[in-house]
Amino acid sequence: MARGQRKSIEEKIAAKQELIEALMIRVESEKRELEELYQEKKRKELETVSELISDTGLTAEEVTAVLQQYLESRTAAAS
Repeated sequence: MARGQRKSIEEKIAAKQELIEALMIRVESEKRELEELYQEKKRKELETVSELISDTGLTAEEVTAVLQQYLESRTAAAS
């Protein structure tokens, strides 16, 4: 039973190194895409909050004060 020429160990090592390098490039690319998705999510959340602030007619400072009061009352109730 004739077989094709077998790869040397050096060729196998080189092939694995190339595969690992290609996978590392892919992982970095996927990480960048994930970061972009997180940024997009954050922008959408901020847009929603901004629209809510605009719809209420309150200033950012007033909203901050209201939220601070809410958090303080919530913390006090949990204690």
